Amino acid sequence: MEAQFWLTCWQNNELGFQLDDAHPLLQQCLPALLTGRKRVLVPLCGKSLDMHYLARFLPVVGAELSTIACRDFFRESGLNADVETLAAFQRYSSSDITLWQGDFFALTAAQTGECDLVYDRAALIALPAPMRCQYVAKLRQLLPSGATILLISLEYPQHEKQGPPFCVPQDEIRTLFAGCEIEQLATLDLTGKGFARRRFATSLLLEQAYSITLP
Repeated sequence: MEAQFWLTCWQNNELGFQLDDAHPLLQQCLPALLTGRKRVLVPLCGKSLDMHYLARFLPVVGAELSTIACRDFFRESGLNADVETLAAFQRYSSSDITLWQGDFFALTAAQTGECDLVYDRAALIALPAPMRCQYVAKLRQLLPSGATILLISLEYPQHEKQGPPFCVPQDEIRTLFAGCEIEQLATLDLTGKGFARRRFATSLLLEQAYSITLP
């Protein structure tokens, strides 16, 4: 998807990915992945409330394209944020949460800092197939050896729906993250319930949580 597609979604308040609480699979799976971790990166974070949950345990670094999302995240949370322009980014920062507003693919490891954990609930599945490869390559560039990704993916019969959110099944995940240690942690069956604020009719709809550790 082109950047303008997502910017228009924010301008029009079309926030189909947004949840009203921390994701249940995050709450279920995160504790086992925290030991020894320094900081968590949340790519394409929007204004997700998951970041507040993560900040209970680790400093959070988010990456988000939309100025509206970054502004609203802090405003709706009642948090004061310092805002400064750094190169091609606006950096919004509070005591525990820093958001880099700009192009995720332009981020550097110096900006994200010592992130050795990633939480991805709505990044990989938001991207069409060619961009998913670029996204994974960027994660590998930003992260140190031994870093772990908590990925929540989405599965449904691909002929029944056009994304986003896109279906990213386990075989594709294993191809994208070839060479990594991959463990499926949990499944949430959303069949008949819809995805976040979106309602679409598919015969099967599953969220799958994975732990992916870089070599």
